[in-house]
Amino acid sequence: MPRDLIAALDIGGTKIAGALVDGSGKLVARARRATPAQEPGETVMREVTAVLDELSGSAQWSRVAAVGIGSAGPVDASVGTVSPVNIPGWRDFPLVAGVRETAGELPLALVGDGVAMTAAEHWQGAARGRTGALCMVVSTGVGGGLVLNGRLHPGPTGNAGHIGHISVDLDGDPCPCGARGCVERIASGPNIARRALEGGWRPGPGGDTSAAAVAASARTGDPVARASFERAAQALAAGIAATATLVEIEVAVVGGGVAGAGDVLFAPLRRALRDYATLSFVSGLEVVPAQMGTDAGLVGAAAAAAQQAGLDGFGTPSQELGRPRPDRARTPAS
Repeated sequence: MPRDLIAALDIGGTKIAGALVDGSGKLVARARRATPAQEPGETVMREVTAVLDELSGSAQWSRVAAVGIGSAGPVDASVGTVSPVNIPGWRDFPLVAGVRETAGELPLALVGDGVAMTAAEHWQGAARGRTGALCMVVSTGVGGGLVLNGRLHPGPTGNAGHIGHISVDLDGDPCPCGARGCVERIASGPNIARRALEGGWRPGPGGDTSAAAVAASARTGDPVARASFERAAQALAAGIAATATLVEIEVAVVGGGVAGAGDVLFAPLRRALRDYATLSFVSGLEVVPAQMGTDAGLVGAAAAAAQQAGLDGFGTPSQELGRPRPDRARTPAS
């Protein structure tokens, strides 16, 4: 029986999704539970286990070569724990140990959700074939991940590329992370809406105060709504340019709910990037929308697990996954 599937988990504040992913990125089995985010940590873990039990009960489980977990963070892959901001019951929670009760001795990788999205975009999406990339999720928060030298670069704890907490305004508003003037404090959806409301923007008859409603107003020419998106774009541009200057990425991929604003975000972002990415080796930096959509976390968790386990041929349907490359050890997260 070939070991040609990866089991993947995508854990967030509203849902726990699982899938078996094949070598072409196709999800051949799925499971899902709501996240009881306000319940004790063990209650949340029971739902994770329920998703894994559903997957491991399928006839295809015998084909699984490794397990990948993408989780809201912070995560700490070095010790296998997670402390998601949006799951209060999980603080330094031993997620990897819990998953291993089902996974057994299969190679297992843990990465932050932004890193998982990056792995998906690099394997199947907008960063495919790129040597250096920053991929970002701009939504309720701002996360991200890096591709360096043609490979996912999760870092020792699985959080590398977390652009949302680069400070781009040294005297800016305090951020919940403890710093000031973070990209997330300026460019996340809730902060785009907050700034618009503070500037005098008023929602329509339905009372929708989301960033999507602000974007709709910006499209009709509302100056306050447009200014809020332009400020967000400026913060994103500064963070992207700083990252590019440090590690020489060639493309920035932007996804998440705020990216759904389209040109309301991307047009001022590209203009602002010209003001920040000025050195010769970053001046050609591209900014493009993400392509992978809602399955990015699962596809990316699978890709991250395959890379960490050194599985040969992942992403090539005609080859078998379960054969380690000779230069890569099968090193689980814990």
